[in-house]
Amino acid sequence: MTLHLQTLSELRRQLDAGTISARELTAHFLDRIERFDGELNSFITVTAEQALAEADAADAALAAGNAGPLTGLPLAHKDLFCTDGVRTSCASRMLDNFAAPYDAEVVARLRRAGMVCLGKTNMDEFAMGSSNETSFYGPVKNPWDLSRVPGGSSGGSAAAVAAGLAPVATASDTGGSIRQPAALTGLTGFKPSYGRVSRWGMVAFASSLDQAGILARSAEDCALLLGAMAGHDDRDATSVARPVDDYRAALSTPLAGLRVGVPEEFFPAQLDAGIAEVTRAALAQLEQLGATLVPVRLPSIDLSVAAYYVIAPAEASSNLARFDGVRYGYRCDNPRDIEDLFKRSRSEAFGDEVKRRILVGTYALSHGYYDAYYLQAQRVRRQIANEFNAALAEVDVLVGPTTPDVAFPLGARTDDPVTLYMADMFTIGANLAGLPALSMPAGLHQGLPVGVQVIGRPFEEGRILNLAHQFQQATEWHQLRPGFGGEA
Repeated sequence: MTLHLQTLSELRRQLDAGTISARELTAHFLDRIERFDGELNSFITVTAEQALAEADAADAALAAGNAGPLTGLPLAHKDLFCTDGVRTSCASRMLDNFAAPYDAEVVARLRRAGMVCLGKTNMDEFAMGSSNETSFYGPVKNPWDLSRVPGGSSGGSAAAVAAGLAPVATASDTGGSIRQPAALTGLTGFKPSYGRVSRWGMVAFASSLDQAGILARSAEDCALLLGAMAGHDDRDATSVARPVDDYRAALSTPLAGLRVGVPEEFFPAQLDAGIAEVTRAALAQLEQLGATLVPVRLPSIDLSVAAYYVIAPAEASSNLARFDGVRYGYRCDNPRDIEDLFKRSRSEAFGDEVKRRILVGTYALSHGYYDAYYLQAQRVRRQIANEFNAALAEVDVLVGPTTPDVAFPLGARTDDPVTLYMADMFTIGANLAGLPALSMPAGLHQGLPVGVQVIGRPFEEGRILNLAHQFQQATEWHQLRPGFGGEA
């Protein structure tokens, strides 16, 4: 089978068998990027020389018998993870000239595991968006249909993996930014529990919601990568000190006896009929595998988008205050004084969506409006979290659609931000409650991929990956590839 169509686990077996070297594998993906990324725009920076040097080091480790389960396997990093000596732009003009002097903890762990970094992927500016159209470097296109979005904000990582330009990629999820692009590009996207993976060195959007995760071709690949990414980090105050499970060992457990909660609110009357049909078919498949379906209620879930779009912008307005043109990043030309320096640097370097969220967040936190907006949103967040935890006390996991529709055309919602925000209506709840969640391919609608979402209890990542793996052993939806490049 062609290398770029294989999963990470299949490539591992080839490296171990010696049928291919890490350098040959890396060169194959670098060639794919050079030939096809001009159409997709999924990469901001490609680190070809560094990647080949890392591949040579991996080959030396393989020859010496010192290789681990990830040694020599290529990946791409979303461009909000700091990488030592390599541009970390967050897809913003503000950081276009910023090369981090250190690695994010996620990058460092995967580097120590011997993985080869191909480059940094495109994204919505500062992870603010649901379509990957707000990047300073231009929109990313969906390899299933180049006239459509790949989803956001991890759309570059999703497009790169779906098109076979990288076998796996890191991503981040603040309100659905891993699961939504996974659903729209036919991938498995996994967001661990809040605190499971260190956020140190990850450029912050909304600190109480952000979580690093994975975009891959299968649940097995997610388990393989999560085993190296997860674990306590003293430098991240929100990192939780608890043992890391053996996620791969958990994959083979049968689903017999598993109680799957089906929230009534995940099937509103206005849900696209094709999305509902695919989700119902996936639930029926889980039943055939031995799971028991249990109706549950999440009565406040329809308030999640409103609460999120107060809390997230409020945190963003604080986090982005550091980008003022003084210490690093973009600085305007010939400022008249310090006030002019701040104003012009920020107004010239931030895009419209980032400015919109800073203004909304600043307003929500301002004197006289804090109680009415921010405090009320936090109360709603607590209520939603309580409802999720109550439901998960009765069942093992929750399952429903990932998105309300399939990938939409580029530019179709750029003038209607509220409609765009509703793309995350099923995913935001897991972020507000800090729960682990995954999107897996479950069918096609209008010829485009449809994802089904699985939400679990805190730190029960293994149970979610187990369900997804068993589903993928019984179905072939995760093996479908876009016709991009005429080779998939």
